[in-house]
Amino acid sequence: MVSMGDFNKLQNTWCPACGNFGIWTAVKKALIKLNLGPDDVLFVYGIGCHGHMSDFLKTYSFEGLHGRALPVAAAAKMVNKDLPVVVSAGDGDCLGEGGNHFLHACRANQDITLLIHDNQTYGLTTGQTSPTSLKGYKTKSTPGGVIEVPANPLLLALSAGATFVARGFSQDLLGLSELMVKAMQHRGFSVLNIYQPCVTFNKLNTYDWFKERVVKIDDSHNTADKFSAIKLAMQTDKLAIGVLYEEKRPSYEDELPQLEGTPIVKRPAAARDISAELKSLQ
Repeated sequence: MVSMGDFNKLQNTWCPACGNFGIWTAVKKALIKLNLGPDDVLFVYGIGCHGHMSDFLKTYSFEGLHGRALPVAAAAKMVNKDLPVVVSAGDGDCLGEGGNHFLHACRANQDITLLIHDNQTYGLTTGQTSPTSLKGYKTKSTPGGVIEVPANPLLLALSAGATFVARGFSQDLLGLSELMVKAMQHRGFSVLNIYQPCVTFNKLNTYDWFKERVVKIDDSHNTADKFSAIKLAMQTDKLAIGVLYEEKRPSYEDELPQLEGTPIVKRPAAARDISAELKSLQ
């Protein structure tokens, strides 16, 4: 029987009360509910405070370049289609440097779960503005306030073709872990944007700020209705948390006949005579 302690690795060094603690705990709860042990899942991380979870969560893991976690995860999934693959990325890491990869992973519907740690700032580099920072937000990189409108991860995911789109709050541990379970059970590209306050650098989007605004989506919402999902995603006075949209569609891996049958990683390596090719190079 897998326990929470089985997933603990090194001593955690996040700032006290960081929203990442809630995500870390919810991930472990979700993995236990899915009956997945440390050897049963791959986590791929971007660069940022969220990426340090590679040191704190005991699973197979890979920490990629800044913004490049998704292509690494896509490659891993294609060579081992039976392996659950989860990407842990930051709002800056995923939507800034990695924005192009994010859009194309959505439209491809790769069978990957993406957890976006959304704290509206670059926490690791000490508090610069990120793509999700609110207009007017003052940081050391924007002392006069952000002049751009914030990127909306949910709207981007919905318009680009992701087949599972949800949002959670790091302080809602039970609700967040349930969303993670649903996201990982979904076949296709799952986007779970998670509000997680940065207590050290973001003094605007605090726990209290979110608690005044987050509202759970009720059972009357039709998750198959994309237009309703878009309306929920566009709300700014109240921030809907829960599953906004879910669609059944063949995943990227399902569309590749080369991946049918035994996963590539488990296939015997075929010997090939390349002497002719070598001779042509002489």
